[in-house]
Amino acid sequence: MIAEPLTRFAPIALAELVETAELLTRIDRKYLVDDETAVTLLAALDPYTRALEIDGVRQSTYESVYFDTPDLLSYHMAAQARRRRFKLRTRGYVDSDLAYLEIKTKGARGETVKERTEYDTLVRDRLTDEARREVADALETVGVPAERATELESTLVTRYRRATLLMADQGSRTTIDTELEWVEPEGGGFELPGMTIVETKSMSHASEVDRILWRLGVRPVSLSKYATGMAALHPELPRNKWSRILRGPFAVGSREETSCAAA
Repeated sequence: MIAEPLTRFAPIALAELVETAELLTRIDRKYLVDDETAVTLLAALDPYTRALEIDGVRQSTYESVYFDTPDLLSYHMAAQARRRRFKLRTRGYVDSDLAYLEIKTKGARGETVKERTEYDTLVRDRLTDEARREVADALETVGVPAERATELESTLVTRYRRATLLMADQGSRTTIDTELEWVEPEGGGFELPGMTIVETKSMSHASEVDRILWRLGVRPVSLSKYATGMAALHPELPRNKWSRILRGPFAVGSREETSCAAA
């Protein structure tokens, strides 16, 4: 639905976008909107906005495989808002046949460290021995025993189509995710047809996208693709942190169940 509105913007290559984006001190805000609101947003943007384009394509398919322990340590650390926590995934860029191992840790002082290394696309649904050693070192920095890296297994897969915009002021960027899908390793899951996740990444001030969405009556939400997806699939898990969104589009009955198996 957003493919046509994206064509009004000039393209930007990945190398230029990365060079610009890496200079940013980011504050991230996430919004869950319907597709019509996403189209309204794109129509309202400054025409000098630029859209990431790779091989002539402005929307790319992403697939992330999240890993956790059998007792869901990563999930519980996030749900309980612990100062120290971690998130682990492989991110696959399906159209480009590329994958990366991404380890995000948050230390006692609140600093977030994200480590990213290239990964074999053929095994992105599991952790190699080398990956486990890398993860073990990262876990120790947040007070988790290194040996727990041996317990990590795939827990959830997310799939979506992403468009990335560099705003006209060059001071912020925005990702727009559509065709949202959550799948468990053993099969089953759900989709959110007609819904879009918009994420703004800017310096301390609100971005153009933030201001447009606020004027439309849309406010930021606490949304983690992994944690919110797990809470939606498993109502017995602690969920207060995401209670607002779990009463909305993620609620049982409002989402579309799927029996797709994970790739």
